[in-house]
Amino acid sequence: MSLTHDAAPSPPQSTGRRFRAYTTKHLDELTARAGLDAAERLAVRAVATVLPFRVNSYVVDELIDWDAAPDDPIYRLVFPQADMLPSTDVARIADLLRREAPRKDLNQAANEVRAKLNPHPAGQMELNVPSSEEEDPLEGMQHKYHETVLFFPKQGQTCHAYCTYCFRWAQFVGEPDLKFASGEIDHLVAYLHRHPEVTSVLFTGGDPMIMGEGVLSRYIEPLLQVETLESIRIGTKSLAYWPQRFTTDPDADETLRLFERVAEAGKNLAFMAHFSHPNEMLPDLVQQAVSRIRATGSVIRTQAPLIRTINDDPATWESMWRTHVRHGMVPYYMFVERDTGPQDYFAVPLAQAYEIFREAYAGVSGLARTVRGPSMSATPGKVCIDGVAEVAGEKVFVCHFIQARDPELVGKPFFARYDEKAAWLTDLEPALGATRFPHEQGRPENTHADLVGAAHP
Repeated sequence: MSLTHDAAPSPPQSTGRRFRAYTTKHLDELTARAGLDAAERLAVRAVATVLPFRVNSYVVDELIDWDAAPDDPIYRLVFPQADMLPSTDVARIADLLRREAPRKDLNQAANEVRAKLNPHPAGQMELNVPSSEEEDPLEGMQHKYHETVLFFPKQGQTCHAYCTYCFRWAQFVGEPDLKFASGEIDHLVAYLHRHPEVTSVLFTGGDPMIMGEGVLSRYIEPLLQVETLESIRIGTKSLAYWPQRFTTDPDADETLRLFERVAEAGKNLAFMAHFSHPNEMLPDLVQQAVSRIRATGSVIRTQAPLIRTINDDPATWESMWRTHVRHGMVPYYMFVERDTGPQDYFAVPLAQAYEIFREAYAGVSGLARTVRGPSMSATPGKVCIDGVAEVAGEKVFVCHFIQARDPELVGKPFFARYDEKAAWLTDLEPALGATRFPHEQGRPENTHADLVGAAHP
């Protein structure tokens, strides 16, 4: 379907608003608006010295209910909380801020805290793909699964706003050693020609939709000539945080025409939209943006992690999935909060996560039951908790790999001992007398090198 088709939605009238970002220099003013006192605001600034903070005028003006702040879920989604980090770390950095310590002292303290937060979960720095059998890895590309390559465009390594729970927070803190990105689309194309088993490329970041149409086209257009490629995916939060990208921004129409060209080339453009709460769908502007994207022939799939204090109840997920189906989007994943950053603050135990998923899943029609979860994007692959059962007198989690770096593991059930406190795969132990999980069999040392080998057959 073309944007010029009579049935395609026309662009809305301009809101007259330009994108405006708020960063840490605005944090004290904004948290005061939420009713925080001076000591609370200082603690929040201390957390924002370690973890990234960025929000924009659309989120501030249209999504946050300031009368409900700081308990409003969208506020908690984008604003640091004083207790997200250990109190000793917060107190140390707050003291440096209070004394107006030199920037180098603040950076040193912040880096020491970051180092304890597992900045690169699931071995993501070790998965850069090799340019040949002999050469060094290609920066900013990951052959994560047999048929899937992730690409991190260097111009897309920021977002319209940052989620407080983001597992890629290390990309945004200004430390070059923690970044990974590439501007070499020719290297990706050459790699795809050498690896015809790869049928899907996922653009991720940051947020690729932070890029203008001209830059985005330079990355996507060359992929349309790769015959073995079936789908191009774009992982993005832009629909929730800046829908103007597809409605009133100067290059909104050109961006949507680029999406049309992907469909015209016989490939699927999968728009992987990150929605964390049903309130993100309330503004008319986001609903208009969804209609315009779908009119290009693109498929919008929705996903988010389960996050304590933001969306940790079944009614929230049921409402969100039903709203997405109503607007023609496809519910895709409920993720488990990854083992990085302030995981201890946001994580929901797997047993509770399963019950939330099951109750929400039971409340929607079959059209919304395309969603999978709760799913852990762990080092060996995406592990889904299918249920809790008693087998041979032992209470267990029933699990399977939705996706795996070793394709032989996909779809095969396995069991883990039930643990009501477990929040991640590494918290679990094999059940029913087993000493290893299936992904550990035959690997005395389950190293990242083993996993990279499995990812590059």
